[in-house]
Amino acid sequence: MSDRTKTRLLTTLKTSGPQTAADLAKREKVTAVAARQHLDSLAADGLVEFEDIKGGVGRPKRLWSLSSRGHAQFPDNHSGLIVSLLDGLRDLYGPEGIDQLIAHREAATRNAYTSALEGKEHLRDKLQALAEIRSREGYMASVTETDVEGSYLLIENHCSICAAATACQGFCRSEMELFRSVLGNDVLLTRTEHLLSGGRRCVYRVEQAA
Repeated sequence: MSDRTKTRLLTTLKTSGPQTAADLAKREKVTAVAARQHLDSLAADGLVEFEDIKGGVGRPKRLWSLSSRGHAQFPDNHSGLIVSLLDGLRDLYGPEGIDQLIAHREAATRNAYTSALEGKEHLRDKLQALAEIRSREGYMASVTETDVEGSYLLIENHCSICAAATACQGFCRSEMELFRSVLGNDVLLTRTEHLLSGGRRCVYRVEQAA
């Protein structure tokens, strides 16, 4: 299996969560045996790990997932430098300095997102444009419909500012306000999964207000 295929395996585990070797083999169009061999190789490199889930009858189902080192293969916007800069800013200017930085970032990002969504009338079109720009920023974003008409999920499989958001939760609050602002006052936005609260990803339920 080429390094490119290994990268696709890691990406699939990042975007779709834990998978069996058979599921991964089907996606990558290789045999299950080959998939297991290369998962073992990735495990030896510390990039993936597994958990055996007991079912009713037969052998336990082995689910593969990314390890913390595997997650670190995806971009994090130079996390060490960012945390260091935030600590320095807090030391120099206190919490107010952090708040001003977050507000400045939010305003600049709002302008960029507003331009990207310009001319989009339907909520799904707005969300698709938002997901595209977020993906370019490293969030691996996508949009799916729910079972409720007019309701969608904005899914972000990666947080490219995870280190900054971990150091300062204000970044997460700011992004919620940012989404509400650019999507419109007639939209309801609820975060149903949160990476920093132990979730595998961040998921936002978005629907038109009654």
